[in-house]
Amino acid sequence: MSKNEFVCDCNIIHQTVVDKTLEKMPKQEMFNKLAEFFKIIGDTTRTKILFALDQNEMCVCDIANVVGMSKSSISHQLAMLRKSGIVKYRKEGKEVYYTLDDEHVKQVFEVGIEHIKHKEKKEM
Repeated sequence: MSKNEFVCDCNIIHQTVVDKTLEKMPKQEMFNKLAEFFKIIGDTTRTKILFALDQNEMCVCDIANVVGMSKSSISHQLAMLRKSGIVKYRKEGKEVYYTLDDEHVKQVFEVGIEHIKHKEKKEM
């Protein structure tokens, strides 16, 4: 492949396509929030936590055991995920149980895993 193979070499603006895209373009704030969402879930430890919570509702002790980290480290990560609206919790006596916040978070996470599995199959 040549170095410039992926560079558009024309000077034509496809105005209809540009206009349609601009009509649907969200405000900058939406892009900021979306980038922050992906940045938060883009950490390996947090993705392990999300995987665990995608499987089951779990308390901090259980998550720490699954991920192989201290309860305080897991609590710190969960606080970040909670503040970002990615996980939620419920209390039962002295125990606190965590789950993914909603079906959207679950879908984004699972679609990401399926995408990676699909790419790996294609590379075999």
